[in-house]
Amino acid sequence: MRTLIEHILKLTDHRDRDLLELTLSKALIDLLPIQRIVIARVMTCEGERRWLEVARLDAKGGGKVVDPMRVDFASLPRLDDAPDRLKCLQRRETVEIAWAGEEGPRINMLPLFSDSRKDDEGVIEVHSEAALTADELLTIEQLRRIYRNMYSLLEYSDRDALTGLLNRKSLDDAFYSAVLEELDGVIGEPKTAGSPKGQDPERRHRVPANYWLGSAVVDDFGLINDKHGHLIAEEVLLLVARVMNNTFRTYDRIYRFGGEHFGVLMHCPDEALVLAAFERFRANVEKFSFPQVGRVTVSCGFTSVMADDSPSSALEKTERAVDFARRSGRNKVCSHLGLVRRGFFGEVPKVGGVDIF
Repeated sequence: MRTLIEHILKLTDHRDRDLLELTLSKALIDLLPIQRIVIARVMTCEGERRWLEVARLDAKGGGKVVDPMRVDFASLPRLDDAPDRLKCLQRRETVEIAWAGEEGPRINMLPLFSDSRKDDEGVIEVHSEAALTADELLTIEQLRRIYRNMYSLLEYSDRDALTGLLNRKSLDDAFYSAVLEELDGVIGEPKTAGSPKGQDPERRHRVPANYWLGSAVVDDFGLINDKHGHLIAEEVLLLVARVMNNTFRTYDRIYRFGGEHFGVLMHCPDEALVLAAFERFRANVEKFSFPQVGRVTVSCGFTSVMADDSPSSALEKTERAVDFARRSGRNKVCSHLGLVRRGFFGEVPKVGGVDIF
């Protein structure tokens, strides 16, 4: 059995927030007399909120960790379908469920975060055959606080200082883990994400279908800055980021790459659905009234992530599609694959689909 110190070292050694839940679960299972750990996060799509069990581990072996980008959102339970979880989330306090007397099996539910953050809401479920002692509950609380602190530190390093969106560095860190096979089945040691130490960050990899990377650029941003000044221009970027958060799903990865350049990494089964998502975003920006500026538009481009892509090569294709949209009058969404199929870039398309500008 590993010691508490060894598990603390594992928690603080990670550089990927998506693996922290798995590491926390393994620590609790290893250190305490519990049968199961479930970590459920709140996912949002078009204003609807549902539960996603991102990690589940059993003391007898087995369990899984789920990639939020690859879930079928409609199949997830609604928040009201798990009232005890919802009570824990709303009250920000531990909820204990016992159904066979004081010494019988029970579930302790703790909020994943004790503060009022909305973007990372979740609940830890601790299943045990008997009541946990005060010392055991204290161990859970201590590990939860270490998890929370590490999560916040990694989140800070992954975020753009102005908008709070993910930054360019985090695209490189997340690209490979986002497009590799979904983590499931029997859990051994936590699978690491990103490029191993000493390996070229532009390495090639296996890619399942249906991952897409998109770029969006604020049109005429230089003119906005020259006419209205730096502070108003920054406010435009903040509001564009807010529109992005309100348009795309919570499990889509939304980025600011720098300046007026934004991005989205998403999992979607169909090229036309990706186009529809970016068209909604483009239209939402166009109809938004920006204080002191009025109408602002964006030009967008997206591409399918291919088996031989690196973050830079995929991003380059989206930027070529954005450039085409801007040369074609701005305020448009272009598919790189659609442009290739129509012969604009002189490349051979590698996947099928509809002709989309």
